[in-house]
Amino acid sequence: MTLTRPLSVIEADGSTNGHDPGLSDEELHHCYRTMLRVRAFDDTCMKLQRGGRIGFSIPNKGVEATQVGAASCLAKTDWIFPSYRDFGMALYHGVTPLEMMHNMFGNARDTSKGRQMPVHFSFVEPIRFVSISSPIGTQIPQAVGCAYAMQLRREKNVALASFGDGGTSSLGFHSGLNFAGVWKAPVVFLCQNNGWAISCPSEEQTASESFAIKGQAYGIPGVIVDGNDLLAVRAGVLAAVERARSGAGPTLIEARTYRMGGHSTSDDPTRYVPKDALAEWAQRDPVLRFERYLAGRKLWTKALGEKLYAEALAEVQAAAKEAEATPPPALETIFTDVFAELPPHLRKQGQAAFDLARRKGDAAAGGGEFPL
Repeated sequence: MTLTRPLSVIEADGSTNGHDPGLSDEELHHCYRTMLRVRAFDDTCMKLQRGGRIGFSIPNKGVEATQVGAASCLAKTDWIFPSYRDFGMALYHGVTPLEMMHNMFGNARDTSKGRQMPVHFSFVEPIRFVSISSPIGTQIPQAVGCAYAMQLRREKNVALASFGDGGTSSLGFHSGLNFAGVWKAPVVFLCQNNGWAISCPSEEQTASESFAIKGQAYGIPGVIVDGNDLLAVRAGVLAAVERARSGAGPTLIEARTYRMGGHSTSDDPTRYVPKDALAEWAQRDPVLRFERYLAGRKLWTKALGEKLYAEALAEVQAAAKEAEATPPPALETIFTDVFAELPPHLRKQGQAAFDLARRKGDAAAGGGEFPL
């Protein structure tokens, strides 16, 4: 069965008609602070990229409630196979802005040792956050394989695969859902329908009445939630996580939200996003909506919001300063993390590279010329 109307909890005035999200006041504040940290990280990275200090970033403005609402349903032992627009999932579970900034600068403390593009985060602690991939949809069958492995091991953990609406047009989406449906794998598929796949609008992405309905072809129930409503996302994902953990199988969730910025820092959304549509969705800003909810519970004031955002911005800016000052990865890291014992031919190549670096200086590029 597929729900055809989006599940919504928080009304425009912040009321919830008595809905209990199952979160303490402290946990609600943590959700709010995480969304603010995503905004601060976004703002800082945009300025760093425009200033030529990092090469690339992905805006998250407008989709924070989907990220954080979903993350609030997962245990530390669960696995996240994210898209590249999921900063809030990592931050919610305790990854620090500094750890993320090391990746943005590709320095020696980057978990990928500078081998990945910026925003391609990967963490083992404090959450199992698998490396983001640039190719669209590749994380979906990977999440299913992980879930199937946990099923075979009789572990009670869940994998969450997050992807955009454009990801539903990938081979990985269809093969992943097919395997998951057959195996009843403990996986949750979260489609963040933010209106655009770069410049391709959702209505040109599919002829289906929704993205959630696509699960029916694979024997997977589909659910549509209001992606700008953190509590609605939490309710939908929590039910899906509980279903997966109990052995009942996967769920496909479509979170309807809106990307209030470009696809990336390489994109100019003003060339294709209608101004009136952006203005309409700005009125549904997920952060403002959650603030109204918190205010109704006497947990938010304008002064508190300004204070928390200032703290988040200061933390992120300090992280950027420290990451920028951290040296790049050492040359020898090119040859690490692949073989348990380095093969002779690579050892020979490595020694030649080190000898060249000693004679000619560091192998870092300079002036646009090949460093050799």
